[in-house]
Amino acid sequence: MNSANHDVLRVEDARKELKVGEVTVHALKGVSLSVKQGEFLGIIGPSGSGKSTLLGLIGGLDTPTDGKVFIDGTDITRLNERELTRIRNEKIGFVFQAFNLIPTLTALENVSLPIQFARKQQFNPAKRAAELLDTFGLGDRLDHRPAQLSGGQQQRVAIARALANNPPLLLADEPTGNLDTSSTDVVMNALRDVQRKFNTTIIIVTHNMDIASQVDRLITLVDGKIADDIDPRSTAQRAAVQILKEKRATGETPAVR
Repeated sequence: MNSANHDVLRVEDARKELKVGEVTVHALKGVSLSVKQGEFLGIIGPSGSGKSTLLGLIGGLDTPTDGKVFIDGTDITRLNERELTRIRNEKIGFVFQAFNLIPTLTALENVSLPIQFARKQQFNPAKRAAELLDTFGLGDRLDHRPAQLSGGQQQRVAIARALANNPPLLLADEPTGNLDTSSTDVVMNALRDVQRKFNTTIIIVTHNMDIASQVDRLITLVDGKIADDIDPRSTAQRAAVQILKEKRATGETPAVR
């Protein structure tokens, strides 16, 4: 697709049922949404509302019981595991709360790894990795292993790795959950830089209202469905986010650039 404003993601009536012993849990109950190129979408909601389940379906890590998921126009629910692996490597970048870096590899080697596994290499692995790490202020940390880096630095390495093959979609599941406030701001700045420089579509799952106040668009999941504003739980969360946005606008709470 070449349209500058096409849907990078489209989810149609996605449902997910999970068996817990003799009980069937309806984790998702018909979720539909679309996200355009370059959009920064936040997903919030109470624990158990289906946030991570939805992200897993979008990322091709799991399959829906019913419904469809389109990534860049391709229905990934119809793909076999080999095809899904290719889509995940070329079209989707993943950033998790646990940094998931390989401890024996340097920052440069961690970031270059996905390029080496790409079916068609767009980039020179080492050159691309060095450029991305430099973009995130880690140009002097190329030869450092994860244990030699702070939490914020490790997460920036993880973001650089997620962008190695220039995917149109970046999925972040609680990416600041293990970080202090200062490191959280650094990582959010890095994600904003990704959006601006690469026009990457970003979807972030969070329970942090401060993080949620910094996205372009916000949806609330409640009991496996996207809640509208007549749902008191959705209204309460959106009100909290609005308060934080207003504090940022007045300077009471510092804005992430």
